[in-house]
Amino acid sequence: MTSLEVSTQNEDAGPGGYAAARLLLLHEKERSGPPRRTALARLTDDWLAGLFAAAAPPRGTALVAVGGYGRSELSPRSDLDILLLHDGTADKAAIAALADRIWYPVWDLGLALDHSVRTPAEARTTAAEDLKVHLGLLDARPLAGDAGLVAALRTTVLADWRNQAPKRLPELDELCRERAERMGELQFLLEPDLKEARGGLRDAQALRAVAASWLADAPREGLDRARRRLLDTRDALHLTTGRATDRLALQEQDAVAAELGLLDADTLLREVYEAARTISYATDVTWREVNRVLKARSARPRLRSLLGGRSGGKPPVERTPLAEGVVEMDGEVVLARTARPERDPVLPLRAAAAAAQSGLPLSPHAVRRLAATAKPLPVPWPAEAREELVTLLGAGEATVPVWEALEAEGIVTRLLPDWERVRCRPQRNPVHTWTVDRHLVETAVRAASLTRRVGRPDLLLVAALLHDIGKGWPGDHSVAGETIARDLAARVGFDRTDTATVATAVRHHLLLVETATRRDLDDPATVQAVATAVGTLGTLELLHALTEADALATGPAAWSSWRASLVADLVKRVAGVLAGEPLPDPEAAAPSAEQERLAIEALRTGEPVLALHARDEHAAGPGEHAADPGEPAPEPVGVELVIALPDQPGVLPAVAGVLALHRLTVRAADLRAVDLPTGLGSGSGSVLVLDWRVAAEYGSLPEAARLRADLVRALDGSLDIPARLAEREAAYPRRRGLTAPPPRVTVAAADSRLATVIEVRAQDAPGLLHRIGRALEGAAVRVRSAHVSTLGANAVDTLYVTRPDGSLLPPEEAVDLARTLETALG
Repeated sequence: MTSLEVSTQNEDAGPGGYAAARLLLLHEKERSGPPRRTALARLTDDWLAGLFAAAAPPRGTALVAVGGYGRSELSPRSDLDILLLHDGTADKAAIAALADRIWYPVWDLGLALDHSVRTPAEARTTAAEDLKVHLGLLDARPLAGDAGLVAALRTTVLADWRNQAPKRLPELDELCRERAERMGELQFLLEPDLKEARGGLRDAQALRAVAASWLADAPREGLDRARRRLLDTRDALHLTTGRATDRLALQEQDAVAAELGLLDADTLLREVYEAARTISYATDVTWREVNRVLKARSARPRLRSLLGGRSGGKPPVERTPLAEGVVEMDGEVVLARTARPERDPVLPLRAAAAAAQSGLPLSPHAVRRLAATAKPLPVPWPAEAREELVTLLGAGEATVPVWEALEAEGIVTRLLPDWERVRCRPQRNPVHTWTVDRHLVETAVRAASLTRRVGRPDLLLVAALLHDIGKGWPGDHSVAGETIARDLAARVGFDRTDTATVATAVRHHLLLVETATRRDLDDPATVQAVATAVGTLGTLELLHALTEADALATGPAAWSSWRASLVADLVKRVAGVLAGEPLPDPEAAAPSAEQERLAIEALRTGEPVLALHARDEHAAGPGEHAADPGEPAPEPVGVELVIALPDQPGVLPAVAGVLALHRLTVRAADLRAVDLPTGLGSGSGSVLVLDWRVAAEYGSLPEAARLRADLVRALDGSLDIPARLAEREAAYPRRRGLTAPPPRVTVAAADSRLATVIEVRAQDAPGLLHRIGRALEGAAVRVRSAHVSTLGANAVDTLYVTRPDGSLLPPEEAVDLARTLETALG
């Protein structure tokens, strides 16, 4: 006899006894998961039955558990879904008094209660009007009272559900779709709702309801285990937070993982994602089958009328050949009758490629048969297998559901063994929309639309699929990924040259975007370093397309016209180097006509002058194609702000601070001193010209006159920028979330002959560049250019700095400067 049973025997059935027994049960470490949920339901059953009996219920009444409680799936903070059922013969006042004697003790304990009082007829009527009520009644379970009354209601409700399936199931399907649109997909969310998100407990309940209709059934393999994992996770979440919550927030994940005995939060998320993926796949397959059956049923009367009312046998099912051993039947891709998977190891890939190319689902029965009987491919793969893989990856959006079907039966891991390490692996950076494995597939989907831009589409698609494969290993994922990609490309059957190209693309898949957004493209060392790493024009072309596909598959914040223009500019310069063209000398570059005009005006007046205008960077350049007339115009890439003023201290922090006050985001800043001849206005001298690229956070751009007025005030000290920024930050309280890691400042190994390169990684915030500028001003260094890259909440600001005389900082001074910056920003 357990301690709980002893406690229950020694306590009365009142609220105190139930509360103590409940508390003891929830803290029993040796009993968790389904046994604890069942025990909690049984304990609650006994307590409620005791309340019912003590209330002297009239004849023809019963207490019924519905919904999750009806399934005996009580989590620590679950609602109690209870129906007080009566046959209508008792006095209404007596029924109301009976309800009060049951509901109030539940409320007194602070338990959430979802209650109703109905006759069987009222229950049926409400169920017919409210789909959620009908779903709850499908799990009705008697707790106390007239068991026959409950059994009759269950029989009637189930009969209604089956009879009304053609009407109710489409309603349920639409309800699930609306919820998925609102809550997102559980298997990809960093803070998922275990119940409401797609692939969560609500969808598992919907699959039970479909099965109860006898119209279709979900794939059973792994479904109960997946549902159990989500319920166990919800139990742990309730226990660790003490709240009735289904949202697995970031700050709770370590504690929940510990409660479940898992290694860490990432292990927890992988298990949750795996469960959600199983439920999502079963959901897709089930609803497809429901819609097929309903469509077939609606077509039969029409067919019968066309045949003049004759009721012959079933019409023959058409089977359309798609590829060797693969046919389309009834809207799905299935295996031909003559197919022999045990003799045809390429058949899984051939069937998948045919399904994706046709835009049809791959039958789960076909996938299961392929997984069970197909022989492994020889290594290296035959040419046909490699070609089918490329065909599958090149199908675009249609690739995703086919790939999911292969993954559901373990075929992907069999083909690409290293896939297991990235399967369902979370990405903690909120910029990423997908898990690692889904991101790889999405990148291939994006790359499929870019294959016309490269000479080797097959290498682009395979590199897209493998570019983040190293994230399953410790260390730099690009370095690890290069080795894995080399092995997998050789396994797939590419020759030595193609294998090396794929490996290089994986190793350097971040090179173009990181260089373009964080380095000075006018510095010859920048362009030469990229050219050396890339090696050939063909590889450069491949990397350009892969960079865009990777960014587009990452999320909305990872790609923009601004980033695209920077990458395209870098690619153009690198292509010139690889073609043997000499790099221009940035020191010999003359200022533009506008810069010179503004510099002369600044020297003549002794005050700042500026120009603010949009950049036109959408015209097709050499080797590029103009946009189709029917396509929407691309988003603007930013606004150019050119400022000229007599050289003086404090320019960088002043300009950066004024822009922050006007809610302008800085994307790049170039600072150069222009020496003008004598005889201009007040004399000769050095004028500082700043060429900045900015964008409005929201709303329209401020007027140039207002920017200039505030800049004058900032330079003469009458505008206290730090105080103004602090006031604005104080007016907007910080949102709850994880604490940002401290800033990190390093000296980058850029091999620049023009300047020392300092890289600042910090939490993005208004005025960050202003604070950096103030720290640099105090360190008595000169900023040549600044390059700002922001992804989500993370900013990477790269600064090209020199001594006041224009020389590079010695290594020890550069390290000291980095430490000074880190301290100032910390």
